[in-house]
Amino acid sequence: MKVDTIIVGAGTAGLTALREVRAFTEDFLLVNDGRWGTTCAAVGCMPSKVLIEVANAFHRRHNFEAFGIRGGEALRADIPAVLAHVRKLRDGFTAGPKSVREKLGRRAISGRARLKGPNRIEVNGEEIEARAIILATGSRPVVPKAWEAFGDRVLTSDLLFEQADLPRRIAVVGMGAIGVEIAQALARLGLEVAGFDALDGVAGINDPRILASFRSLIERDFPLHLGAPAELSASASGLAVGGAGGRFEADAVLAAMGRRPNIDGLGLETLGVALDARGMPEIDPRTQRIGDLPVFLVGDANGYRPLMHEAADEGHIAGRNAAPAAGATAFCRRTPLGIVFSSPQVARVGQAFSEIPEARRASGSFDFSKQPRAQIVASAAGLLRIHADRATGVLLGAEMCVPAAEHLAHLLALAIERQLTVWDMLAMPFYHPVLEEGLRSALRDLSRAFPSHDGSDLAHCGETGHEALD
Repeated sequence: MKVDTIIVGAGTAGLTALREVRAFTEDFLLVNDGRWGTTCAAVGCMPSKVLIEVANAFHRRHNFEAFGIRGGEALRADIPAVLAHVRKLRDGFTAGPKSVREKLGRRAISGRARLKGPNRIEVNGEEIEARAIILATGSRPVVPKAWEAFGDRVLTSDLLFEQADLPRRIAVVGMGAIGVEIAQALARLGLEVAGFDALDGVAGINDPRILASFRSLIERDFPLHLGAPAELSASASGLAVGGAGGRFEADAVLAAMGRRPNIDGLGLETLGVALDARGMPEIDPRTQRIGDLPVFLVGDANGYRPLMHEAADEGHIAGRNAAPAAGATAFCRRTPLGIVFSSPQVARVGQAFSEIPEARRASGSFDFSKQPRAQIVASAAGLLRIHADRATGVLLGAEMCVPAAEHLAHLLALAIERQLTVWDMLAMPFYHPVLEEGLRSALRDLSRAFPSHDGSDLAHCGETGHEALD
């Protein structure tokens, strides 16, 4: 069997690549192993955000008395009903991706693909030849081998939302974005939760001042045990989880220690290119091409930036470059943007604090515990830090743990993408009273690092044409 293009994997990267491939050919094959649909919609960003939204709504009852609303203490969270709600919305999100197989008919195959060289794969015992191959095989949760002995008492994000109910005591091991989000949501729904991580960091935060601020806030919801690997053992009441001097009796453990690219058994060694210690070939992130081969590795499968919007961009890039006459078009990657949907939200934009040399870095900050709009909505907490080039004032990066960070981060990503200066941003309109005024306060603090500037927030107009006004 021969086709023009083969796409292996029907997740975000694979489906985005498919859209681009179909712009130049209908002679393609989409091969997918296991569940049809995207990790984001099925087990990742979408169901987790539903859970978080429910948890935060329930948590608001703690503000009712201060607002003059009585009776909040009688509210309760029905965990089976919450999980049913999560699955109902999740099933709506996954309907589109799941329908791809039926819509494509014979051009979609269920099966595990293995490379047999740069232009061939084997699936279900049949070899298929193609001019170009796009590998979008996704990733899976990391679970230590020794933990398999504890059976279904060890959950992952792939399994959590399928549960009809949850036990009352859950240890979350791994305090990256996923672990922090789910641990806080479960704690706010009334479960007893403890967080563990071998590292001293939380939520992938790079800036030490942001980390200190966020840790003090997140520990209001559940205790953290950081800096040593978690160890599991059976106990009389369930599972004993220990680490960093802490011990927690749990009914179940959520393993949130990241995801591993699905490249084992894929046959990358048949491509004739060097592989690193992880079995990963070198990939140009601007083309997604492996060496000079007509083979592309995209999305979570390459581990470059394992985020949904990055996977979509990589699928787009690979689909464009897989075209017969495309050559190797290099596409600029967008400004890095990462958001953790905790409370307060965590976000990082552009260059990380540690990536900017101290001699080049000028910084400004604002404490959101003093932000009026945040005080009104009872979410006044957290810190925003912005960094600019000391010589030019051009914005380089920012990190924050503040309410509505998802929106402030997008404003800053746009500014960094367009290489705006701190004065360009200050000249933009800011309404009152809004959370974005906290961003302006941080920008004003940053502008003080440039004493040669006149200090005005407003841009200077040119000549008006009226002598009396000039």
